[in-house]
Amino acid sequence: MNSKQSKSNGDFKMNGDWDTQSKQLKSDYPELTDSDLRYEKGKENELCGRVENRLNKDRNTVMGILNENQSKKPNQSEKRNQPIK
Repeated sequence: MNSKQSKSNGDFKMNGDWDTQSKQLKSDYPELTDSDLRYEKGKENELCGRVENRLNKDRNTVMGILNENQSKKPNQSEKRNQPIK
């Protein structure tokens, strides 16, 4: 059980610009607050716990949300609206 728990805890690693990512998360999940999304290096588990509590979701679901959010390109939606040359 500990190995499974350790794997879950290790699924979220901060990559990229957290300021941009947190704004996207607040857009997607308006119930999240700045306090919920406060990031401190080395305290990713605390961040995940706050998001779990606020969204009332299990750890795996929150990990999926956070990891998916990190994989989004910041200007992805803008590029879709540009005309093809």
